[in-house]
Amino acid sequence: MAAETCGVGAVRAQSAHFDAPLRLRCGATLPGFDLVYETYGTLNAARSNAILVCHALSGSHHVAGHYADDPANVGWWDNIVGRGRPLDTDRFFVVGVNNPGGCHGSTGPREINPATGRHWGADFPVVTVEDWVQAQARLADHLGIGQWAVVLGGSLGGMQALQWAIDLPERVRHSLVIAAAPRLTAENIAFDDVARQAILTDPDFHGGHFYEHGVRPVRGLRLARMLGHITYLSDDQMAEKFGRRLRNGSFGYGYEVEFEVESYLRYQGDKFAGFFDANTYLLMTKALDYFDPALASGGDLAAALRKAQAKFLVVSFSTDWRFSPARSREIVDALVHNGQDVAYARIESSHGHDSFLMRDAHYHAVMSAYLGNVTT
Repeated sequence: MAAETCGVGAVRAQSAHFDAPLRLRCGATLPGFDLVYETYGTLNAARSNAILVCHALSGSHHVAGHYADDPANVGWWDNIVGRGRPLDTDRFFVVGVNNPGGCHGSTGPREINPATGRHWGADFPVVTVEDWVQAQARLADHLGIGQWAVVLGGSLGGMQALQWAIDLPERVRHSLVIAAAPRLTAENIAFDDVARQAILTDPDFHGGHFYEHGVRPVRGLRLARMLGHITYLSDDQMAEKFGRRLRNGSFGYGYEVEFEVESYLRYQGDKFAGFFDANTYLLMTKALDYFDPALASGGDLAAALRKAQAKFLVVSFSTDWRFSPARSREIVDALVHNGQDVAYARIESSHGHDSFLMRDAHYHAVMSAYLGNVTT
């Protein structure tokens, strides 16, 4: 009989400080830094049941559950973590972490630069997926985890799961790469650059040091999020959800909100700009652009993946046009070429790129089936 499905309930964030500097791919060095994280479930005596959840562009350490003083603040992937859910906390010790450069408490542009006593702002160095893997490895050491049973994530999180298997192959047994790609297409880089330009050209940006001026580049961040949000949805989903419906039943012949889809995008943009940090948005999109594990192998992805020791599950979604199933197949084909252990699932979903965040019976069944066979 299947375990009863139950969320993790009230949770609390924790913080770990690391004194040793972190040498970054860009050539800069990040001095002592902090990582904010959350855990769900119990680490077993063998320390062999730990799962690392890597967040995407706008995600954080708050993967599941809610805060006792803020019940409405539910983790971004709450539907997949808990008793009887794919990331079953009766079996696994699940860890979510906010990466360096983030804006949810880990050392990033919003925090104070110890060298200046002011917000890091634009002085925060550019970070890459490889840098995040090294920072996460230090958190694993802090928690006494020598090897992750699973590293997984969706989108930019899936890229981290892939990089873990390449950079620290002995420290991960299973890599779950969901709604991701081995590198961005020119079209995706273009979307990211337009979003960055919206922020960089906002008069309130002040070269990234807007904190000192008591303002925030809300207009630019709002536009960046609106553009990004369009790419996360599918055309079918937008047609079903909004179509060409008008808010007031007739044309207004002006530039205010008339269509329901306009209202939705502006709401999403305003909501996001209300809490997210503009410099973090710039850093995250650049990390996406720079991700290319095959670069050092002359573009040969199979060669780059050959050092991986993990078993893989790669998941794509039918209507995800930002990271299409064909991009996931590139990863699968490279692993098959090497004779490495890989399973692949293409999920039929109408939710576009955001499908990996949704509660979908088929998708969750695939995840549960795979994770059910992970030994702890």
